[in-house]
Amino acid sequence: MADDRSPDSPQEPDDDFRDMLREFLSGNSSIDPSQLAGAAGLPNDPASIQQLIGQLQNAIRNTDGGINWDLALEQARTLAAQDAHTVTPAERGALDQAFNVAGLWLDGVTSVAELTSPPLLIGRAEWARQTMPLWTQLAEPVALSISDALTRVLTEQAPEEMQGMIANAGQVMRSIGGALFAMQLGQVVGQLAKEVVSGGDIGIPLLEDGTAALIPQNVAEFGDGLDIPTDQVQLYLAVRELAHARLFRHAKWLRLQLLTQITAFAKGITIDTERLEELAEGFDPSNPEELREAMVSGALIPPKSEEQLEALARLETTLALVEGWVDVVTADATKLLPKADAVAETVRRRRASGGPAESAFSTLVGLELRPRRLREAAAMWQAVTDAVGAEARDDLWSHPDLLPQSSDLDDPSALIARMTAAARGEEPERDEVDQALDDLLRGDTERPQED
Repeated sequence: MADDRSPDSPQEPDDDFRDMLREFLSGNSSIDPSQLAGAAGLPNDPASIQQLIGQLQNAIRNTDGGINWDLALEQARTLAAQDAHTVTPAERGALDQAFNVAGLWLDGVTSVAELTSPPLLIGRAEWARQTMPLWTQLAEPVALSISDALTRVLTEQAPEEMQGMIANAGQVMRSIGGALFAMQLGQVVGQLAKEVVSGGDIGIPLLEDGTAALIPQNVAEFGDGLDIPTDQVQLYLAVRELAHARLFRHAKWLRLQLLTQITAFAKGITIDTERLEELAEGFDPSNPEELREAMVSGALIPPKSEEQLEALARLETTLALVEGWVDVVTADATKLLPKADAVAETVRRRRASGGPAESAFSTLVGLELRPRRLREAAAMWQAVTDAVGAEARDDLWSHPDLLPQSSDLDDPSALIARMTAAARGEEPERDEVDQALDDLLRGDTERPQED
């Protein structure tokens, strides 16, 4: 194909760099594409390698500096679809019936209203599709930070004669770095789709408000080996999922507050440029596995700052309050199930340890979504229920200012005393801080000083 530039017109450095990348992607380089596929988390087979090359070529053509999250969705749905089967009529009938009974049982133990839309039974790939918008929202701050840092370090480490070339190709490198990160996220979400049993299984509201969903194949695999009747497992998980979805529909502010806390934490994540520089200095292009390992192991994300630790503590408290309430309500609703306690303990163990994909997400993005204080939160909600009843307990979700604090998980006695007094129509006891504030507002603190 003829070059339409005149012989005297110099080739732009950006064009040089694009040509260099295209030469690599066409296979005319010393880098083994199969190794790069491994660095992207893809299996070493011709179809996966061809897919990777096509995606990176597309990243070169679309260098707007953003992250192409369609790559993550494509990866996730492809992985989720492996070994997946469609729901059978028998499974659908059993789970629909479980949801019907679950709704009736919940009506008797909580004042939180039922959902306005029917619960869903979805496949793994559909779960990945419906939840990917939130995953990308959580991952984007870190993805952009890694892409920007990688571009900066490569620019600084490049030989002098290549500085112009690299400097003019920053968006190209940023797009390729973003593409590799997006594919890693897709691997995580695709694997999560094989591990979770429902829309609210990991605590955060991945689906739209008021949406409850079970993944029939994963529900069946959850019950394998538990020596618990299948219908009891299905009913318990249906109750738990409906309780979670009802809570977020009832407390309309809750989803936004939770996502705001997560986003605030994620935006505070920085990249360890010293570690990245060390990696760049000794980087062997023929062995990109080292770069992948640094990315997925969390080695590029430095220890959390004090501000991040405080943000994480607030997030963990909110997550614990949500799941603790769901645990207590579910236990109350399923008290007629002979094996309810056994299923509940299995759920708690899964949440405490997390699955492989959840661990992979926490290292990739630097954010762990496990409620460390789940048992304390559940004990607090149970104590509140015993003291003032389910309706007063659920009223605490009507406004964020009413929600229990971290200190209430340590000792719920003050919270219970206030709620008990309010239930009797009494003025709650005022503490020293309240009294001092009243005195200040009245001006009582302005007294003449003694000589």
